[in-house]
Amino acid sequence: MEQQVARLSALAHPQRLSVFRLLMRRYPAHVPAGEIGAILNIRPSTLSGYLSDLAEAGLIEQQRRGTSLRYAAVLDAAEGLTDYLWRDCCRARTLPPAPARTGRVRNVLFLCAANSARSLMAEAILREVAGRRFEAFSAGTSPRAEPNPQAITMLRELGHETDTLYSKPASAFHDPDAPQMDFVITVCDRAASVDLPVLPGAPVAAHWPVPDPVELATPEAYADAYLTLRARIEALADLPADLPRPELQRAVDRIARLHPETA
Repeated sequence: MEQQVARLSALAHPQRLSVFRLLMRRYPAHVPAGEIGAILNIRPSTLSGYLSDLAEAGLIEQQRRGTSLRYAAVLDAAEGLTDYLWRDCCRARTLPPAPARTGRVRNVLFLCAANSARSLMAEAILREVAGRRFEAFSAGTSPRAEPNPQAITMLRELGHETDTLYSKPASAFHDPDAPQMDFVITVCDRAASVDLPVLPGAPVAAHWPVPDPVELATPEAYADAYLTLRARIEALADLPADLPRPELQRAVDRIARLHPETA
């Protein structure tokens, strides 16, 4: 109990909680301390204390890369805390997470900042790879007016249908009439850093970051983004449809580390 009380105490502060929520959205990535502070507008000296408190409670871990300190959420600690709250504090009287819904087409929403290249690639790939078992959608946290022409040209050259691909805001999927998602997958750090409202239905969330080909502006960058997304999406499509929710979450988190050379 003492350990869980310490974790609850560490989270019982708005800004410490904001740090932890950001790292959960970016999981399994280790995020530089400076980037955390810039996103959340927290001064370095103040952030250092928050990170120390969260690490002491076992909720986050630290990794040094050169002179940079990077932080990631500790998923086992979060699972242990939620399990304690449900089983011990609430005596399992409240409802646990809903089981995976099987035997039907599952909806997947790919999110990036602009919804002009990576998320549209992912939408097109999933439709080709597993269109009978999944319905693919994409959106942006700050969508461009139209898709990136180089991305669309590449998709067409690879034989993908592109007529239905267009840039749209993530807010469109919070409409009561919007399709209910089973998976929400961010494919860029900027999108994962935005604190969006939770979608209905408690979809499985994952962060699969891919370098921005628009920023790099080379044919190789577009090809690398496409191949990375395809390797991960093929792995998603190969997952058993009846995986329990905890195992499904771990599986989609593992997929985030997959690259074409490891597929």
